[in-house]
Amino acid sequence: MTPRFRIEPLTKMHRRADFTCGNDRIDSYFHTTASQDVKRKYATCFVAREIATDRVVGFYTLSSSNVPLTEVPKTLASKLPRYPTVPAVLIGWLGRHRDYAGLGLGEALLFDAIRTVATAPIGVHAIFADAIDEKAAAYYAAFGFVPLIERPHTLYLPVATALSLISP
Repeated sequence: MTPRFRIEPLTKMHRRADFTCGNDRIDSYFHTTASQDVKRKYATCFVAREIATDRVVGFYTLSSSNVPLTEVPKTLASKLPRYPTVPAVLIGWLGRHRDYAGLGLGEALLFDAIRTVATAPIGVHAIFADAIDEKAAAYYAAFGFVPLIERPHTLYLPVATALSLISP
């Protein structure tokens, strides 16, 4: 039977200690820093919780952000107003427990992040993702994210394009 998950905001009730995605930096952030970032309003954190066991099996964070227009790929920048920065939301961290690989959980987390951003009552043009390594950058690129000119591990996706990923 395929596990069922619920994605919800991180609370003190979520047990994070046994989460491991296999990347020490991501695991360490989730174990020790995520709740502090939420408390300080630096980020919001959403967790995927397996319904049957209450086990935390994934998470992502969102933060307000912007990027200089000069760093956006020229094909995209040419369509934007000439403001100095592009309003955005950053997916700063995204991790899936390694025991749940191959179940589509990473994609579900990404699509939930996109849906959360796209339906928020605030103006935002793009979603950015900070990829921790080449493998993560390739993951985001597979969904249409484009690397920034000066920062290839920071990838850009217009919200309008992101909506096409989650719309039927």
